[in-house]
Amino acid sequence: MATPQLSPGVLVREVDLTVGRADNVLDNIGAIAGPFALGPVDDPIDITTEEELINTFGKPLSTDAQYEYWMTAASYLTYGGILKVVRTDGDSLVNANAGVGAASTTTLKIKNYDDYINNYSEATNFTYAAKHPGRWANNLKVCWIDDKADQIIGITTTDLNNAGARIGFGVTTTLSGVVVAGLGTTSAFSGYLKGIITGVNTDAVGGQSTIEVKIVSQVETVGVGTTETKIEYAEGTTAKSLSTSDSLIFVNNSGINTGLSASAGYTPRTVEDWYDQQTLGLTNTTIFWKEIAPRPTTNVYVDDRDGHNDAAHIAVVDDQGTVTGIRGNLIEKHISISKAFDAISNVNSPQKIWYENYLADFSDNIYAGGNPSNAIDAYHGTNPVATGFSTYSGTKSESFNPISTGDGLWGQNAQGVTFAAIGNTSYTLTSGEDYSSQGGMQPALGKVISSYGLFSNKDEIQVDYLIMGPGGFNSESESQAKANYIISVANSRKDCVATIGAHRGNVVNVTNPDTQTNNLVNYFSSLQSSSYAVFDSGYKYMYDRFNNKFRYVPCNGDVAGLMVRTSIVAYPWFSPAGQQRGIINNAIKLAYNPNKAQRDRLYPQRVNSIITQPGLGTLLFGDKTALGYQSAFDRINVRRLFLTVEQALQRAAEAQLFELNDELTRANFKNIVEPYLRDVQAKRGVYGFLVICDTSNNTPDVIDNNEFRADIFLKPAKSINYVTLTFVATRTGVSFEEVAGRV
Repeated sequence: MATPQLSPGVLVREVDLTVGRADNVLDNIGAIAGPFALGPVDDPIDITTEEELINTFGKPLSTDAQYEYWMTAASYLTYGGILKVVRTDGDSLVNANAGVGAASTTTLKIKNYDDYINNYSEATNFTYAAKHPGRWANNLKVCWIDDKADQIIGITTTDLNNAGARIGFGVTTTLSGVVVAGLGTTSAFSGYLKGIITGVNTDAVGGQSTIEVKIVSQVETVGVGTTETKIEYAEGTTAKSLSTSDSLIFVNNSGINTGLSASAGYTPRTVEDWYDQQTLGLTNTTIFWKEIAPRPTTNVYVDDRDGHNDAAHIAVVDDQGTVTGIRGNLIEKHISISKAFDAISNVNSPQKIWYENYLADFSDNIYAGGNPSNAIDAYHGTNPVATGFSTYSGTKSESFNPISTGDGLWGQNAQGVTFAAIGNTSYTLTSGEDYSSQGGMQPALGKVISSYGLFSNKDEIQVDYLIMGPGGFNSESESQAKANYIISVANSRKDCVATIGAHRGNVVNVTNPDTQTNNLVNYFSSLQSSSYAVFDSGYKYMYDRFNNKFRYVPCNGDVAGLMVRTSIVAYPWFSPAGQQRGIINNAIKLAYNPNKAQRDRLYPQRVNSIITQPGLGTLLFGDKTALGYQSAFDRINVRRLFLTVEQALQRAAEAQLFELNDELTRANFKNIVEPYLRDVQAKRGVYGFLVICDTSNNTPDVIDNNEFRADIFLKPAKSINYVTLTFVATRTGVSFEEVAGRV
């Protein structure tokens, strides 16, 4: 009601009758679940091409009936739809992994990304794990490198311990008259370098021992007191590196802040850049880290917060060629990711580079588990204590532990932390298992049914076609149980169609067509009645280029694909059968090609035959739903007409929620619905329609109950299933008008 005017004037009102619209919302989304070789478990993934199917779920295997699931999915995609693929769980599935301080665990199963984030992101029983369960990742190698050392120093001795060179000990050398860049002066500097020994390699026979050294800081001793400056190593720079002309002094438990130790100096036999010598530690191939990326040091974000040594590189390598077929194939590299929990790619970027989160988001192959700074593992030996460097600029402990210190634990925020380093380390993933031992790929029936249950909630996931895939279980009853469950999901949703195929043993390798017919009649007779399901008789013979074999594959993926094609080239309310829209792709022959008499037995039992006709190819030769009694809904085109119209008008009705149930709202709704239905009628979907939305069905009781009702009557267009051609011969002298209508 308009606001009353209390004095003369003009009241301007607006009434919006454009709210809400009715559009066809069929997106041609199929759904299938099965034992794919790769991919996340129990996680519906949208796939649009065969290439995406390969990249996400792997290629078809030549084991069990796994290839049938894959090729059914691939067949559907040839028609142009979207496919939601779920990799089925299995009791034996295990992720290949590398343990922390022990062998890989044989019970680690990380199903998918959400499972990792919720249950495994803080796990400590593995360092790295394959992103998806299965044997596929066994022998995959994860290579890590950080800035544990700067230089490799050759020392002529057979006993480094007696020389005072042990992991965690200090090493120093004198600097005199050196101009140091970055100190804000060009004056000569005198003092000494601080370094820490992070690795030793004693040659007890030849005396060609080496130590690995990390340069920490430089101390100026000229003038009043001392000045210590944190530095980053730079190869070939006098003030930031050691050389063969230096005299090195090893320091143990005697601070060097007051000057050099009185110990005798050692002249290096050789000095090499540590990073330049590092390889990925592969079995059959040599790859240098320097060929992949420059030395990891400190990321900008961490450096801005007075943190140090956070950066690391990770490479994922197919060491044995088990994943890609190429030994030593570098399949992933992640450069300058961080040990700092809060690190981002740069100050202004929201991209987090904490390595556990980064790998979870961007790696195709691995998750990270417990980091080696939290526990000493088999790769890193004992836990040394860095000595001799107790202070840094008077504010921060400069103790540098290459493995684990409270100060340097990974996963802290960056502020003021010098992160521990582990250097160049390789992890080999093992213990991955498939659905059963020795690479078996046949899942249990219960697991497959559980996977299809993920599609049951239509409010969470949109599906137009539920594709059964193979009926290849050990027994016919198991295939029937699978089929009935999928039908029940479609019945519950009431917005999709389930495409159901035969039990493999009913038609494949059965030589007698009458026996095949009997098998199909018996099999389908036990399946529940539903207008939301479509039965077909077909197993097609097609080429598997991945395994260079010809395979029998169920046709229910194709039947769903034919409905996709019909939606694309015509409209959902057209039949997907016959010569116009019912040609099956990639069919060389059929396991069962019923003749007319056999089709006459199958069609009354709700089974749509798939046949091969000379000159035409293989086609769907029936358009019945699985409804067990005569009704308009026993035809595919009628069922899909109502699915399309119902979903479109439901969207229009949602726009009326919380509006007033009055004449204006009801008129507005009719103004949305009737043009839409006129369009459907013009496109041959219905012969006629009637929309009632007035006081006759919106009675006072209905209104008082906060309800809104509209009755929509449709006369669905019917497909032609039976054609009768009558040819009449007449005598020469008889006119056609005399005999027309009499035969």
